[in-house]
Amino acid sequence: MARGPAIAATLTVVALLSLLSNRYGYHRDELYFRILPAAWGYVDQPPLTPLLARATTLLADQAWALRLPATLCAGTSVIIIVLVTREVGGDRLAQTLAAWGYAFGSFTLTFGHVLLTASLDLVVWPLVLLLVIRAIRRGEPRWWLLAGLVAGLSTYNKWLISLLIVSVVGGLLLVGPRKVLLSRPVLAGAGVAIVLALPNAIWQATHDFPQSEMGRALAGENSTEVRIGAVPILVVMIGPLLFPVCVAGFLRLLRAREWRSIRWLAPAMVIVVALTVIGGTQYYYPYGLLSVIFAVGCVPAARFAQRSRGRLRLVGVIVVLHGLVSVVLNLPVLPPPLLAATFVPTINSGIADQIGWPAYVAQIDRAVDLAKATDPAVVMLASNYGEAGAIDRFTRHPEIEVVSGHNALWDLGGPPPQTRTVVVVGGQLNSLGDRFDRCETVDRLASGIDIDNEEEGQPIAVCTGPNQDWATLWPSLRHLS
Repeated sequence: MARGPAIAATLTVVALLSLLSNRYGYHRDELYFRILPAAWGYVDQPPLTPLLARATTLLADQAWALRLPATLCAGTSVIIIVLVTREVGGDRLAQTLAAWGYAFGSFTLTFGHVLLTASLDLVVWPLVLLLVIRAIRRGEPRWWLLAGLVAGLSTYNKWLISLLIVSVVGGLLLVGPRKVLLSRPVLAGAGVAIVLALPNAIWQATHDFPQSEMGRALAGENSTEVRIGAVPILVVMIGPLLFPVCVAGFLRLLRAREWRSIRWLAPAMVIVVALTVIGGTQYYYPYGLLSVIFAVGCVPAARFAQRSRGRLRLVGVIVVLHGLVSVVLNLPVLPPPLLAATFVPTINSGIADQIGWPAYVAQIDRAVDLAKATDPAVVMLASNYGEAGAIDRFTRHPEIEVVSGHNALWDLGGPPPQTRTVVVVGGQLNSLGDRFDRCETVDRLASGIDIDNEEEGQPIAVCTGPNQDWATLWPSLRHLS
């Protein structure tokens, strides 16, 4: 193994992510995870990522602490990708290309900077694939057991691992080696995965499979965008400059005799993309498998570069440019006013979603001050979990209850029965106007930086006199997205 380049790339990306982890601010999903109470599961996800987010507050209730798990996942995944390249015969140059190219991949930086459920997938998907590759190439049963262990545990982050399993099985059925599917080690690995996932599955079954409902909601909201963009977005997942390496890996898998035992990776890639398009929920699902295809592609790419000094320099320049572009597009390196003047927030909504939360909450607090002057028992109602999480984190009115009907926050309950005044934040006001005797818009969210995100320009209103009791009104405010 090329330990030097692998460790250097890992330490560099971990250091960069750490240095930038407190810039801009929390992502909306991070604010959500931070306020979810510990539970066996939620309507929109299993328990692991919210549990990690809550645990980081014991260290410090700051964005840099909350993002430590994501940073560690990104660094660990670099080592795994290098191991994949080594496993398929990549020499020192191939492993070096894999390390630096993947470490500064667009989605590696995005999911390594912000704590998302996808952050853990940076480790899980490539690790499962590495273990399966080793199991088949080496003929050693223990790797199947370890693959089952990782797959089973990963269900507590999300059930997306089933998409990878279906794709791998489909690839093996299409091009082989098919006989491994009914071997004892594979069945044992599957048994390990099932046993570990069983408590999670039981929770789902006893709660009417809420994450199936969540999947339908996501598909209803995202399907058009995902089905149009799922294939083109593959080009930018690693980065446009290094996407040809992925193409080289895919084509080489189909033709190379020495890779016949892992040829299934190519059809598995097609299957996972096809299922992503059909499902229409989120476009980033194929990244874990694409990163392994990239790791494989670094072998022919390195052979291409070694044929002349000119080619070697060219590949080096491309990797450097790839890293610079990825950093600017995916990490908070630009000052916010300059960021607002660029196209970055338009193409990367995750960056825009980190801007403005303290300013928004300051406006909401002023509306609360206004409402408290006539009703001290006011309650804040947020339209989405980002707003609810931001209020919980930044408000100077911690004594005021914050509720939301969005995703798992609805299950925590609505306003107290006697509530007569509500400060409503966000787009849900449009459906609430006729539920109160009076709703007055007192402000609109403005970060002061002119960033176009989901919150900018949304109303803040003071609503009084609900015309239904809250037991009747609250169920109608539930929404999933």
